[in-house]
This record gives sequence, C-alpha cells and structure tokens, in this order.
Amino acid sequence: MPWKSEFNAILGARHGGKIASVLSQLVELDQRYPDVGEIHYQLAWSHEMLGRPKEAVFHYEKSMALGLPANELSGALLGLGNALRSLGHTERSLEVLDEGKAKFPDHREFDVFRALSLHKLGRNNQAISLLLLALADTSEDVGVTANQRILRHQAAALAERAEMA
Repeated sequence: MPWKSEFNAILGARHGGKIASVLSQLVELDQRYPDVGEIHYQLAWSHEMLGRPKEAVFHYEKSMALGLPANELSGALLGLGNALRSLGHTERSLEVLDEGKAKFPDHREFDVFRALSLHKLGRNNQAISLLLLALADTSEDVGVTANQRILRHQAAALAERAEMA
C-alpha cells in the first residue's frame, strides 16, 4: 500500500484542527490513488466537519462501495446517516442507521443518531426511549446508574406508546 504512510501523515496533521488543509491533501492523494476506500472515508469525514454534508454523502457512499475495514465501515454508516439527516433525507438516514445497527449491534452510537432521525420524523417516543436506554446502559454517572431501573421502565413505556400510535 504505497499510499498508506502519506495517508497516515495527513491524518496526523488533522489533530491540530487543520481540517481544510487536510482536505486539500486528501483530495490530492485521492487523485493519485482514486480507488481507496479509506481515503474516501476520510474525505467524507472532512467534508462533514466542514459543514458540507452533500459532498460527505458522495464520499461515504464511495468509500463503502470500495470496501472498508469494519471499524471504518461503522463510522461511514454513522456518518452517512448523519449527513443524510442533515440534508433532510431523514427516512433514508434511518435506513442507513438501521443497517449500521444491524451490522454493529454493540455500537450504541447508532441508537443515539437513530434517535435524532426519529425525532426529526416526529417519532419522539421512540427517540426518547432509545436515548434513555443508551443513557442507562452506558453512563457511569452515579445518579444515573442508581436510577437505571426506572430509566429502563420509562423507556419501555415510551416504546409501548410508540407502537400503539
């Protein structure tokens, strides 16, 4: 992988908050190595961080079509779902996030972003239920952990109301 060391150096510069310059370097790298999923994934992420969700969608989709390692595939699905929601394609966003959740059931971040899409669709009981469960399952806050049982009960009640609606 002749592109990998240059790619890693470019990503290392990103930690200094220089996303725009990193993006231009990634574009140049992509011109030399156009069929590398990891490069397109980082192009997508950079576009999203710069508030360009339309460009991000293109690169997320291309990165997945070219193939990504599991960790980056998870991030690409999450990013694609988020970018689609930002563009108002909320149903499609939810489909992508559901796909991500199915492929990566232990990745709780999909629940949180699914909640954002559900909320945008007006499915607030489902959204709050997901958030309550994510909070109860992942928080280390003493007050939250002491109240996990009631949070789970409230989440179940909201989910039941959502099903009846």
